[in-house]
Amino acid sequence: MQPLLIYNTLSHQKELFKPLTPDHVGMYVCGPTVYGDGHLGHARPAITFDVVFRYLRHIGYKVRYVRNITDVGHLEHDADEGEDKIAKKARLEQLEPMEVAQYYTNRYHAAMDALNVLRPSIEPHASGHILEQIELVQKIIDAGYAYVSNGSVYFDVRKYQEDTKKYGCLSGRVIDEMLSTTRELDGQEEKHFSGDFALWKKAAPEHIMRWNSPWSVGFPGWHTECTAMGTKYLGETFDIHGGGMDLMFPHHESEIAQQTAVCGHGPCKYWMHNNMITINGQKMGKSLGNFITLDEFFTGKHELLDQAYTPMTIRFFILQAHYRSTVDFSNEALIAAEKGYARLMQAYKTLGRLQPSKTSSVDVKEYRQKCYDAMNDDFNTPIVISHLFDMAKVINTVNDKKATLTQADIDELKGVMDTFVFEIMGLRDEASSDNTALIDGLMKMILDIRATAKANKDWATSDKIRDELGTLGVTVKDGKDGATYEL
Repeated sequence: MQPLLIYNTLSHQKELFKPLTPDHVGMYVCGPTVYGDGHLGHARPAITFDVVFRYLRHIGYKVRYVRNITDVGHLEHDADEGEDKIAKKARLEQLEPMEVAQYYTNRYHAAMDALNVLRPSIEPHASGHILEQIELVQKIIDAGYAYVSNGSVYFDVRKYQEDTKKYGCLSGRVIDEMLSTTRELDGQEEKHFSGDFALWKKAAPEHIMRWNSPWSVGFPGWHTECTAMGTKYLGETFDIHGGGMDLMFPHHESEIAQQTAVCGHGPCKYWMHNNMITINGQKMGKSLGNFITLDEFFTGKHELLDQAYTPMTIRFFILQAHYRSTVDFSNEALIAAEKGYARLMQAYKTLGRLQPSKTSSVDVKEYRQKCYDAMNDDFNTPIVISHLFDMAKVINTVNDKKATLTQADIDELKGVMDTFVFEIMGLRDEASSDNTALIDGLMKMILDIRATAKANKDWATSDKIRDELGTLGVTVKDGKDGATYEL
């Protein structure tokens, strides 16, 4: 097994990946809060960690991939006050909260399926693990790092920091700075310190989502679910914890504090964070109201979109940038991604039509290793894509009779593309469907008619067929061995 380097956000450096248990990997990724349709910002972590999941399995690991569904406890301010996001949506639409959660979970799954994101091994819901979260809160109280205030339970950040000096280890936040910058919210008089975070919230009379607990009828805090469910399904320590960079604080910082308070250490060996999708330099998000849903991308029905973009165009757009770099949305960038994706798909089809020669004039044996080297360097998908484009150039050069390849080298290129384009990058040929054979058959018939016209020196008919196909987006290429077409 080749060495794999992963950038660990906790240590701020690339580290050699060594799982806790040989040949097995436990990975937890923070999933969506299901109160609205998924947008491009949701697609990025899903695709990023889908590629991580695919690659780890490809190089021989047995992976348990846990990605949660947040259907309770995520309040409006991403802090500890305001209305539950799902309960608010339910009130506005006059639905049951679980009805809202189920509806948007179904739509999230449909969007992820369209993007060819594999389902995780386990997809636990916060509302289905209330008992585990209550048990976690009690353990933190027993350890002396939480206090009850008016029926709510808060994590004692200052005491934790005094004892461990670890609060802020992931995000770099400093408690003294938090004390001066944390905005006052209604109800914060319950807290000993404004930076303390809720482990359990007492429900207001109008709050629909509520459960019995030793402290009050209420609901768990946003951060408790991931600690409780990560521990339940992956153990007290697992290999990789992933999510968007926007979750680093307060969510992931709080997860580390909770786990350390109970177990004496954080939840994982490697913290991985994907960077943001931005619009005009500002993070795309529901809370900012500047998001474009995935369905809007697929249909083109949004004022910022010049056209519709297919799921594979979106996936390719995201993979063109390294997961730790920012990606700024623009129609120009998406159109470029659309063209790049089409180039790869066309090259793969052309590869299947290449005629082998006795010798190769191009060396293709290094491409496989180059792609592995890029993936082993912190999942560097843009470098992989650059190598795939180099391969596409070779394929097109051979197709134009300007170079030659043996059958063994053609098979090698096909194997590399099968592995990295489809298996690891998770792309699929959207033009390939049940209609492919029909389209190929019809095009063969049309090109045969054109060939007959050319043989009869009926240049007008020959040119008309070529030009009419051109207006439909079909390019006809004449060669020594006859005509071929490209969509």
